[in-house]
Amino acid sequence: MPLLSEAPTFPSAALSSVMRLRNHLNTVLRGKAAVMEQVLVCLFARGHLLLEDQPGLGKTTLAKGLAAAIGGRFARVQCTPDLLPSDITGFNVLNQKSLEFEFREGPVFSDVLLTDEINRATPRTQSALLEAMAERQVTIDAVRYPLSPQFFVMATQNPSEQHGTYPLPEAQLDRFAMKLSIGYPHPDDERELLQAAVIGELDHAPMTEPIISQRELAHFQGIVSRIAVAEALQRYIVDVAQATRRHPQVTLGVSPRGALIWQRAAQAQAFLEGREYVVPSDLQRVALPVLGVRLAVEHDRPEPVLREILESIPLPEYR
Repeated sequence: MPLLSEAPTFPSAALSSVMRLRNHLNTVLRGKAAVMEQVLVCLFARGHLLLEDQPGLGKTTLAKGLAAAIGGRFARVQCTPDLLPSDITGFNVLNQKSLEFEFREGPVFSDVLLTDEINRATPRTQSALLEAMAERQVTIDAVRYPLSPQFFVMATQNPSEQHGTYPLPEAQLDRFAMKLSIGYPHPDDERELLQAAVIGELDHAPMTEPIISQRELAHFQGIVSRIAVAEALQRYIVDVAQATRRHPQVTLGVSPRGALIWQRAAQAQAFLEGREYVVPSDLQRVALPVLGVRLAVEHDRPEPVLREILESIPLPEYR
């Protein structure tokens, strides 16, 4: 393991900003602290997030609240079967006065993009997001347009058994860092939600100042990328990835990209804990949401197979 002197240091102001961001998100969605923690892991790991859930659980509220808290531009796309790729990326239009084509930016030119019900769009339209998610750029008529360096996609998908859904291709699933489910609120939290609506507390005024700036977010993401990871933990990551590729029920195992994202998510988890190095519990806490989104198995849900693999490979001793 690298020496702590080689690892990044965390100024108290940075930890204070992260704590305020965490506390704010916990007010955006009440009673979902564990989910909010994973959302921050995904954000600081420079990943993209897939939310699979029923409608009406606060996914749009979360995306808007996150964009405001990080001082980012928010955009939303409602995916439907007739949505075109250019509706997401943008398109060229002819200026009748100058007789020249002008580029009209699509919603990907934002900092936080919510793609609602992504699996209701056709595969062709879904693929329009691939370049944006992977390279943070789009190519229109052979011209490349850079996106925000902190471009963050929060996509929602309906359960596959619902009517009118298209399964996401494996290449696109592998571009998401994590898949989460918000779930229904606890009855006490739901009653508080109803009461807040009666007294007007749900009608939040726009934030006048973000909690962290885009520049600070980029700085925190840079710190995360340099957090120390012991060689033994990296061997464990490789062993698990190899095991997924050999399992008889797995049709598509974890890719090298998936292993890299797992390590980065563990680094982000350590950062949220205020540590300068990754410990085994960091890998455990993010394993299911990171690996589950990119593991294809013979039945619908990969979680049981993934748990079996994780339990069969002992965690390295850590001191």
